Parts: sequence; C-alpha cells; structure tokens
Amino acid sequence: MNYIPTIGVEVHLELKTKTKIFSNSTNGYGEMANSLTNVVDLGYPGTLPTLNEEVINIGIKAATILNCKIRKQMHFDRKNYFYPDNPKNYQITQARTPIGYDGYVEIEVNGEKKKVEIEEMHIEEDTCKSAHRGNKTLLDFNRAGVPLLEIVTKPCMSSPEEAKAYLEKLRELMLYGNISDCKIEEGSMRADTNVSIRKNESDPFGTKAEVKNIGSITNVGVAIEKEIERQSKLYDNGETFKPQTRRFDDKLQDTVLMRIKETGNDYRYFPEPDIPFVVLTDEMIENVVKDIPMMPDERREVYVEKGVSEINTNKLVQNRSLSDYFNEILNENTNFKIASNLLLGDISAYLNKKEIDIKDTKLTKDKFLDLIKKYEDNTITSKNLKEILDVILESDKSIEEIMKDNGIENITDDNEIREIIKTIIKNNPDSVNDYKNGHDRAIKFLMGQVMKETKGKANPKLANDILVEELS
Repeated sequence: MNYIPTIGVEVHLELKTKTKIFSNSTNGYGEMANSLTNVVDLGYPGTLPTLNEEVINIGIKAATILNCKIRKQMHFDRKNYFYPDNPKNYQITQARTPIGYDGYVEIEVNGEKKKVEIEEMHIEEDTCKSAHRGNKTLLDFNRAGVPLLEIVTKPCMSSPEEAKAYLEKLRELMLYGNISDCKIEEGSMRADTNVSIRKNESDPFGTKAEVKNIGSITNVGVAIEKEIERQSKLYDNGETFKPQTRRFDDKLQDTVLMRIKETGNDYRYFPEPDIPFVVLTDEMIENVVKDIPMMPDERREVYVEKGVSEINTNKLVQNRSLSDYFNEILNENTNFKIASNLLLGDISAYLNKKEIDIKDTKLTKDKFLDLIKKYEDNTITSKNLKEILDVILESDKSIEEIMKDNGIENITDDNEIREIIKTIIKNNPDSVNDYKNGHDRAIKFLMGQVMKETKGKANPKLANDILVEELS
C-alpha cells in the first residue's frame, strides 16, 4: 500500500565567531583535545556566562536570510539533563523565546517551487564531544560552548528529494551569509530528520521516528527512504510502533534503533538566571542587516540578465570566491559572457592545479577587464591565453607588456585577413574545386595556408568564417 510521508528536519549549525558563546575561549576546529577551553566551558562551580554579542548579530542575520520574524525581546533558558558531555548538567538554549520564527526557504524539485516553512530558529551552546575508545569514553571540551543555531522546519516536506533540496538550499544560504562554514564532515552542520507516514491527507499524522547522526545530505535522503520503507512494512503487517529515536548507520546504509520515547522529555526549562533579557532595537537590526551580502538567487538573476548562460551562472554561484570576484565587475561595461567563460575555463583550471584562490593571484579588476576586451576583439586568441595565462596571474605586468614580451601580435583587421584569403584561394584552384565537390579536407588545407601565411597571427575562428564566406 502507498503511504503519504510527512518529514521535518532539524539542523544544528556551528556559527563563525572568533570566540565561544559564553566565554572568551577560541572557537576553533582540529586543535589538540581540550586546548580551547577555560573554566566556563568546563562548567566549574561559581563561573558565570557572558553573552557574546557577535552571536546575536549572526542570529539576526540568519533570521533575515531565512525570512523569519525576529523576536525583539528574548531570554535564554536552562535545559536540564544529565549526560557526560554536558558538564553543567544543563544546556543554555532558547526554549521559549527563539530569536527567529515563522520563516521559510524556497526550494525547487522537478521544476516545481515550494516553500519549506521554518517553525523556529534558536541560539544555544554546543556540548563537548565524546570519543569512545573500547570500554572508555573520552571527552574533548574544545566544542563545549561553541555557538549553535538550531533551525527547525514544520512537518511540511513529503519526499526525500524535498528534504535534500531544503538542506542544499539552507547550506548555500548560510555559506553566503557567512553564518557558518557548513562543513558536514567536520560536524559544523548536523541534520536530524523526523519521519512519519499516513494513508490519507485527512488522517492525523502517523507515529514519528526521529533519525539522528546523519553525516551527509545524500544520507538524509537514504535515511528517509529507509524509514518510509520500514514503517510501511509494519503498517502493511497490521503492526504499530512507539515514537522512537533512531540513528543512521553509515556502513549498513540504514536506520538503527537507539531508544524508545516512553514519555516526553522533561527538561524542566526555566529562564537562565545568570543572563539578562536581550532587547533588540530597530537600529541594532538595521545595522546587522545592511551587511548581508548579495544572496545566491539574486546573483543568479543578475548574471542571467547580464547574458551569462544558465550553466555558467550556476557554476559561478557554486564557487563563492569566483562569484564574489565576478561581482566586482558587474557595474562595468564589459562582455560578461566572455568574463564567465574565462573565469570558469582556463583561470579555474589554473587555480585548481595550484590549489589557490583567485584572491591569491595578480589578476586585478582592471587587468581582468583588459583581458576580456582583448579576448573579445581577437587581440588575444584562446591559444595565446594558454601560453601566457601563468604570467598574467603571477606577475604585476600589464597584458600589453606580457604580449610584447611573448611576441604576440595578432591580426585583428578583417580586411587584411580577407585579402590574404583571396590570394590563397586564387593560388589553390585544385583545393577550391575539392571543397566545391564536398571534400572536407580541402578547407583544412586552405586554413593551414592562411595560418602559415599569417604566421599564426590570424584569429582561427574569424579566418575560418571569412574563408567559408569567400569560398561561397
């Protein structure tokens, strides 16, 4: 029997701040265990939290990007539970007054657009990290107190494809907003999903299973598929199951039971007494919002308007540093189609080979605009570019100087090329007859003569067009 799935997603994002949320310890990754800590992170008795203003600003920015309403007066809450990775035996979070609520993210699946509704987005602190070694558990407190955003959707998705599209879009938005580096493999973006199924739209929601520890966006899709399959088999057999928490097993590529939710969790929330209420003014919000960079969808719109192909537009948006670089020339009078081809072609190949960023090259904005112009008017050919690209990107010399040093002097005058071609046609009647009789090799021979006569200084495409025109 076919069932209707109902899917919700919870995402935890580690924020890009210099220090932790309630202490001045460095917010870093990959350092020696327990080296980025102090007494606040370790939960020593008598220590007091001090709220990091940068976290609130990032929260305002994220809420705006996700089309959320912003709560202007909020407080933090204590979520009380005992677990070895939680040194204070409570976590500081925002249970009752999340910074953002009633937002949405627009996705597109199979050509259809849909708004994924965001119920709430709250700020909280991360716990420390457990590492299991045989029968021992070791604790690394470097992660304790790292600021998090928890973004919770409504149960409004109905397929694994929608959930994956939402996570891809969320990741893109948060990267562009400089909210988080969203490195799923490092744990700075973590997703859990809630899955239930029912027979008809009019039926109440089915029993929910929460799946945790999903290590990639692809696996979120797999986990949802497996849950729908598992729950369908149970219902088909007339069985039921209790609400439960499961985890995704990477090796099995399946979900595995962690615990049954016998009763609701009683975290005994109450307002955090050591942190004053936070009041946001319109001025504070405006100051943060004005620094939000151009978002991906707006970039796509602008690039296409400038004549960039859809394929190149998407490739540029997927590469943040190239997209930012491209944005620097948006107000210039230049050929944006050629600009995108150059950036995504030979220049990208060079950057990938050297494993560097475009910011690390000597390709200034003016130099790039000059390169585009010379490429457009055939002063530089694609063959020339391959020969001198390394010098263009590595030296302070102008394009003119580099061309002079390398003896590049192309014929860009149509009339000059046309006169040379007329002479070659006149001197090679046999090849002209071969061409007229449908022999393809004849045009290759004649083009060879053109390039020989011009010492390779004629633009091949231009010369070929004129040659075909004259032969006709």
